Amino acid sequence: MKQRFIWVLALLCTYLSMMAQPKLTFQEGKFKMMQLTDLHWEEGSEKAKQTATLIQNMIAEEKPALVVLTGDIVTAHPAKEGWISIIGLMEKLAMPFVVTMGNHDAEFMSKEDIYNLLIASPYYVGEKGEADLTGMGNCVLPIATAEGKNGALLYFLDSNDYQPIQRLGQYNWIQFDQISWYRRTSEDFTKRNAGKPLPALAFFHIPLREYFNVLQRKDFFGTHEDDGIWAANINSGMFAAFIEKGDVMGMFVGHDHANDWVGLEAGLAVGYGRCSGWNAGSSIERGVRLFELYPGETRFNTWIRTAKGKEPTYYYPSALTSQMEDSMTYLPALKVSPMQQGVAFRYYEGKCKQLSDVQPSMQKKEGVMPYFSIDKAEVEDHFAFTFKSYIRIDKKGVYRFYTYSDDGSKLLIDGKLIVDNDGGHGARRREGIVALEAGWHEIEVPYFENYMGQVLEVGYVSKFFPECLIPQDVLFVHSK
Repeated sequence: MKQRFIWVLALLCTYLSMMAQPKLTFQEGKFKMMQLTDLHWEEGSEKAKQTATLIQNMIAEEKPALVVLTGDIVTAHPAKEGWISIIGLMEKLAMPFVVTMGNHDAEFMSKEDIYNLLIASPYYVGEKGEADLTGMGNCVLPIATAEGKNGALLYFLDSNDYQPIQRLGQYNWIQFDQISWYRRTSEDFTKRNAGKPLPALAFFHIPLREYFNVLQRKDFFGTHEDDGIWAANINSGMFAAFIEKGDVMGMFVGHDHANDWVGLEAGLAVGYGRCSGWNAGSSIERGVRLFELYPGETRFNTWIRTAKGKEPTYYYPSALTSQMEDSMTYLPALKVSPMQQGVAFRYYEGKCKQLSDVQPSMQKKEGVMPYFSIDKAEVEDHFAFTFKSYIRIDKKGVYRFYTYSDDGSKLLIDGKLIVDNDGGHGARRREGIVALEAGWHEIEVPYFENYMGQVLEVGYVSKFFPECLIPQDVLFVHSK
């Protein structure tokens, strides 16, 4: 009878703890969260005290709605006391938090015991995850809008620790059953959202192989002081699953202590948090990574914060930064008042190998069309267009323009070459950035088609909206 009473009491305590857990919601149209990574906490050490001070100061100054700890949290004995200290710190700060496992955590305490401590806290909002999945802590957390609907998702995955096959590298990877769980979960949320994927971020500890692609292109923003990326020597398929399901905007990890960069791979953000613990081996300034998400929008802002202050903001999906905003010269708006929606065009026929080959004598017709299009071409090969319009820029900012063309194209703003995609070639993309004051700006797009295959897309992106073809409702010409 006594054992039954104890069991019922434990069950009741667990239920009350779950009921007391704070729900994640957007506040005033934003959700702000903080990533801590690689604390390498050693209970009782002076460096652990430094780490605790950093955490307290960063939370007090930034006031996030959630803290995510992405692995290698407690990496020394006595581990239980270390975890109790970190949990106690979050409880003292009344801070909702969630943890993903690193490769070192289970060396000092079992994952089962770690998560038993975590879920006992009223401020722990994560889960142990399904019992039959590889690893522990695999879960998804919805962020609710003011109306109570799901506005975004946060995925947390155990990237596991080590594996024995030497040729595959030292570190393990996210397993197929975890990927299947993600796919099922994503599909379920998409179905409940009328078939539209909810914008999401994913957090785990060990980077994916796709991080190498960004590093090799040197196409990233932030710090890289390490001698490489310490990932498994195998592609797990996790990245492909994110691409296919279309909800995850980006993934953020830890593990590589001297990396805090973020870049784009196939349109997804791949990035690191900033190493947060003084016991971790690295000379990098300790700090945290912050995020701002927006309900139902495929965009987020992220930046690093240290005791020295806030570092520049990175805007997804544009890959533009506040550093660009502060350093670039803005083109002033033109003093024009175009009244008619559309794009003025001239159409030419004749053989060309580059845009300078297009001559006035080759012109066949001219007119106005709703947007940039080569549909009015009257032959399949050997033709050209020049397009001119005024584009309405509603907000001052930095914009990334692109052309995707077969064959050559260029894009000019107020007479300044922004995109050079000239020459005979198959379908390819070229892009460029420009800082624009709000108002009207002249946009010109010359294009030619030489032989076989013809395509032209003209698009842009900014921190204010995701990438899209330039819509016709911002393109105008002078009325006749």
